[in-house]
Amino acid sequence: MRFVSIGLFFVGIVTSFVITGCTRKPPEMPPPKAPEVMVSVPVKMTIVDFEEFTGRTDAKEAIELKARVKGDIVKVNFVDGAMVQKGDVLFEIEPKQFQAELQQAKAVLNQSQVRFKRLSADFQRAAGLMATKSISIEEFEKIKGDREEAEAAVGANKEAVVLKQQNYDYTKVVAPITGRTSRRFKDPGNLVMPDDMVLTTIVSVDPMYVYFDVDERTVLRLRSLVQRGKIKAVQEMEFEFALANEEGYPHKGKINFENNKIDPSTGTLQLRGEFANPDNIAPGLFARVRLLLGEPHEALLVAERALSTDQGQKYLYVVNEENKAVYRGLERENLGALIDGMRVIDKGVNPGERVIVSGLQRVRQNIQVDPKLVPMPGFAAAKDKK
Repeated sequence: MRFVSIGLFFVGIVTSFVITGCTRKPPEMPPPKAPEVMVSVPVKMTIVDFEEFTGRTDAKEAIELKARVKGDIVKVNFVDGAMVQKGDVLFEIEPKQFQAELQQAKAVLNQSQVRFKRLSADFQRAAGLMATKSISIEEFEKIKGDREEAEAAVGANKEAVVLKQQNYDYTKVVAPITGRTSRRFKDPGNLVMPDDMVLTTIVSVDPMYVYFDVDERTVLRLRSLVQRGKIKAVQEMEFEFALANEEGYPHKGKINFENNKIDPSTGTLQLRGEFANPDNIAPGLFARVRLLLGEPHEALLVAERALSTDQGQKYLYVVNEENKAVYRGLERENLGALIDGMRVIDKGVNPGERVIVSGLQRVRQNIQVDPKLVPMPGFAAAKDKK
C-alpha cells in the first residue's frame, strides 16, 4: 500500500509539470529582415537605335577573264594578285593568223570598193544615155543591177573587216575593270579556246559591298517603322560595321539593295550595303554589321542583367516609395537595342525610378526590400562608345 501511494505521488508531480509546460507562452520571434538588393536609376542618353547582324564583305564587280579567240598564249603582262587598271593588257595570244585574216579582209573590201566606183560611173553614163533614149531599157537595168550588187558587196566586206579586226583585237586580253587579279591559270605556251577557260579573275576594290541576312522579326519591325514614318525606306538606311579584329564600328555605308523575298529555308531577308574602301578590305571577310534605325533621340537604358524572362515575357522589378518590389512587364516592341550590356527601354520604366539590378533571386511581388543605390552597370562603357 505504501508503494502505491508513492507511485501516485510521482504521477501527480509529472502530470503537474506537463500541464504547466503546455500553458507556457512561446517566445516572440523577430520579424524577418528585408532582403538587401542593389538598385540603379535608368540612364538617359542620346542614341540611334540599331540591330546587329553578321555578314561578309564582297566585291562590287567580279570578272572571270576568258579568251575570245583560239590561239597560243605568248605573253602574260601582270603579277599574280596585282592591282590592274581598266584597259591594261593582261594576256597576249599569238596574233599572226588574225592579222593575216584582217589584211585579207581589207584587201577584199578595197577590191569591192574599186569595182563599185567603176560601176557607179557606168551607171551615171547609162542614166544620161537613157534620157536621150540612146540605150535600151534592158541594158540600163543590167548596169543598174551590177552597181547595186557591187554596193551590197562593199557593205558585206566592211562587216567582214569589222569581224576580223575584232578577232585581231581579242588577241590582247585586257582588264575590263579596275581591280585586283587572282593568280593566272594559264601560262605562256598554253593553247586556249574561246569562252572556255578562265585565265584569271578580277575583283573591284573600291567601293565594296557587305551582304548580311536579317531575321523575319526584324524585317517586320522595319516594315512597321517605315509605314509609321519613323525611318526611311530600307534602301536608304545607313549601317556601320567592323571586321573580326576591330573595336567599335569604324566603317560606314548605306544600304542599296534588299532581296525581293524571304528565304523560306532560313526565314531571313538578304540586304546589301555599299561602302567606300580606301583601306583595301578584301572580299569574303567576316563583318559585324550594325543597321541604324532612324535618327538620334533620347532614350532610357537599363542594365540587361536587370531583366528576367518568364515564359517568353520580359520583366523587371522597381522599388517604390515604400521600398517594396513592384513587377513591371515589358512588351517586346518596347525593347530596343543592346548597347554594351545596357538595354534601351522605350516604355515600361520612368526616369528616376529605382530598378533592381542585383539580388533578383530574393525578390517577389510587393515584398519589402532594403535597397542600396549603385551606379547603373555598364553605363561608363556605353557613355564612352556613344
